Amino acid sequence: MNKPLSILSAAILAMSLSASAQALTTGDMAFTSFNADDDTWALVTFVEITANTDIYFSDNEWLGSAFADSNEHALKWNTGAAAIAAGTVITFTEIDAATDIINASIGTLALNNGTNLGLSKSDETFYAFLGSSGVAPTTFLTAITTENNSAPANITNAGLTLGVNAIALVNDADFGEYTGTRSGEAAFANYAPMVNDAANWNDVASGEFTGNILNNTAFSVAAPIPEADTYAFMALGMGLVSLLARRRSSRKHAD
Repeated sequence: MNKPLSILSAAILAMSLSASAQALTTGDMAFTSFNADDDTWALVTFVEITANTDIYFSDNEWLGSAFADSNEHALKWNTGAAAIAAGTVITFTEIDAATDIINASIGTLALNNGTNLGLSKSDETFYAFLGSSGVAPTTFLTAITTENNSAPANITNAGLTLGVNAIALVNDADFGEYTGTRSGEAAFANYAPMVNDAANWNDVASGEFTGNILNNTAFSVAAPIPEADTYAFMALGMGLVSLLARRRSSRKHAD
């Protein structure tokens, strides 16, 4: 094996992996569905999620430095043994008062703390966040609320912004789902303002939605056009490969 070529290949692979595997931050995910009748919801990730990442959910209102009370609950989602690709939609099920029917379409979902299970259509703000235990958030990723009257406080207390990285449904919404486009954008991040815009949702105030199947269609992007620095890196790599090949050829002739 040619050692310089091997080192170059390893360096290129390492750079590629480091570019795709980044720590989650605010706005990297967004809710795409909410069903208070079935206690189900769905989220899309706009970035690749590394394997075995722990993400928490809670319907306990955040006051800015602590959750409002101990009556609500938190769930812990471990994303599983494999990385989750950007654009993937994950669905979650949490049947009210039944801890044995808690499930995620990818990874595992489990009760972390609290006893008041399930989602309510009224006065509900539901957060997705990072944290050490589910009771001490370090980074709020996104949120969805059915408290349209008081939503700004619940959202801004968590450092989130409606329409940017959080979504407000109509008051007392039983069901809501994003109905906008899921393909054609140049970057996954371009979908964030669309998904967090209530105008792009089927937003129902009241009704019976038990048994509704949530839309888990993945988001996709158009084939990316390499940026100038990418071309420069490719040219550098090709130049190094050519140089190494010439050196090998020279050595053979010398021998």
